[in-house]
Amino acid sequence: MRIALAGLAALAVAMGIGRFAFTPLLPMMQADSGLSLAAGGWLASANYLGYLLGALSAGFFVRSGHLIPIGLLAIAGTTLAMGLTHQFAAWAALRLAAGIGSAWVLIHVSAWCLPRLLGRRALNGAVYAGVGVGIVVVGVLCAALMAWRSSSSETWIVLGGVSLLFTLLFWKVFHLPDDAVRSQAEPRWGAQWWRLVLCYGAFGFGYIIPATFIPAMARREIADPAVFGWAWPVFGAAAAASTLAVAVLSRHFTYRRLWAVSQLVMALGVGAPPAIPGIGGILVAALCVGGSFMVVTMAGMQEALQVAGAQAARLMAAMTAAFATGQILGPVVASLLIEGGGGLSGALLAGSLLLAASAFALFPKRRNA
Repeated sequence: MRIALAGLAALAVAMGIGRFAFTPLLPMMQADSGLSLAAGGWLASANYLGYLLGALSAGFFVRSGHLIPIGLLAIAGTTLAMGLTHQFAAWAALRLAAGIGSAWVLIHVSAWCLPRLLGRRALNGAVYAGVGVGIVVVGVLCAALMAWRSSSSETWIVLGGVSLLFTLLFWKVFHLPDDAVRSQAEPRWGAQWWRLVLCYGAFGFGYIIPATFIPAMARREIADPAVFGWAWPVFGAAAAASTLAVAVLSRHFTYRRLWAVSQLVMALGVGAPPAIPGIGGILVAALCVGGSFMVVTMAGMQEALQVAGAQAARLMAAMTAAFATGQILGPVVASLLIEGGGGLSGALLAGSLLLAASAFALFPKRRNA
């Protein structure tokens, strides 16, 4: 239980704050500093570039329990600093550093927790529910602070303080010995690994556009922050609930099949805003994308553990690097389309098609899939 709670808290900080706090804060930064939607896309891409660099470097560290708190400290420090500067270049550098820390934490929490929780499906689900819990907490905090007319700078500082608090609370847990039970599957880099890496990269491209711009799209439809501010908590609540549902579903379906079906659900959600006008399409996207992206993450990491065994951290790092590459391309494509007058619809439709194609590529090729 202590390991699961530590993993949940670490992912809540790493993803809910280090990765996704910018999403509900973007409308606040637009109001406070006149930040454009296109500029927001470039800041998001800086974070995703950091995530890529973190994924590429994560495989070089073998002591997962030692790297997790270092990544959490980096997230706390860079989040606090976001509230102390108003220069775009500084924001970009800080978002890049936060992305590095987030990748380190996600990969090494997966490599550290999953072998220790083998056979404990509910606790595995609880660990990954941390992402959704973090998104909900951050979304509710941002909605409340918007209603209280707090500035984006004050909100960044509050979130940095929350990050630091949880880092210190669970600091000692991550220094347990790295002698966990490991899977006995033989590692081998081949077509199986490449399939997982490429499909995980498609996941990164497809989901990141709505994950970045959902609150901003909601703000465009409804001006009242008491209404549009709840689009992101809905996304996070769906994410938290979905990981707990996987604990039940994984008893009846393989992780590969859960991954593929979830990626199809996500494809429907990403394509919803262009197809369904108004706030309805945005809420469908929040539910479908929020309710599937952590299932894909959890199922993908479990599949990596089964396929790569003792080398799972290497495969997880490669998959996360592909994911980060897709995430970098997603906001860049969206920003270019916005600047060119094409809006988000084209990027959303492209992401939806790529997700659907990669989902079909995942369907059972293995005897046990």
